[in-house]
Amino acid sequence: MTYETSETSAVPVAGGPAAPVRHRLSWNKVPEVTVYFWIIKVLCTTVGETAADLLNEKAGLGLTGVSVLMSALLAVVLVVQFRTRAYRAGVYWLAVALISVVGTLISDNLTDNMGVPLETSTTVFAIVLAVVFAVWYRRERTLSIHSIDTTGRESFYWLAVLFTFALGTAAGDLVSERMDLGYWLAAALFALAIAAVAVAHFTLGLDAVWSFWIAYILTRPLGASIGDYLSQPTGDGGLGLGTVVTSALFLGVILGLVVYLGVTRKDVTEPERAA
Repeated sequence: MTYETSETSAVPVAGGPAAPVRHRLSWNKVPEVTVYFWIIKVLCTTVGETAADLLNEKAGLGLTGVSVLMSALLAVVLVVQFRTRAYRAGVYWLAVALISVVGTLISDNLTDNMGVPLETSTTVFAIVLAVVFAVWYRRERTLSIHSIDTTGRESFYWLAVLFTFALGTAAGDLVSERMDLGYWLAAALFALAIAAVAVAHFTLGLDAVWSFWIAYILTRPLGASIGDYLSQPTGDGGLGLGTVVTSALFLGVILGLVVYLGVTRKDVTEPERAA
């Protein structure tokens, strides 16, 4: 089975049959995958980890209270996102930041409140994510993020994003606990895994869609490890910055990058023109 990485159309070629031409819709609802995309994604993932800990421990809301609050905020932002007619950097990345918190809380609730083993939750999230991709492809005949241009495709996209965060949280916690690597070694391990995916894509021909989603999953435990390393006490192997400082620092960087992208529109998917 092959997966599309972009939409195609046909144009006539002199002396021969119509040739397919790759093109992208100018009203795609998600950003182009650039270096900015991956930087902000990792930063949002880190904020998802530290913000969940901050609200749970410092604000005294508990996992249940935090889950209800963040799920409500996410629902509001997603309504705004679905109502926009094109990609808007501020709305999109706010949705990603909130969904990173909610995805983290789903996994944490299963582990801490319900006592579900990490092996079980990791397996379940992987199966659910696979089902989402299978139904998405069966309905749309593509998993391309270059053609998120209908309500149906956008619904599948955000559902997949939610479960990549939940799966990344559970799998990352499982690896960290079983291997007992410490925060920075865990971060290095997940960074190497992402690098391996990039090498497989650019040199071995790994499908672009699968490369993207595998890397998307792996950035969750990478960002969480970075966040834990910065925020946790020195006695536990961290730098001791605390969740407040770490969250504020990363939110500031995210805000700066999102404003920059909103002004320059460097990550807006533009139509490709035939030669």
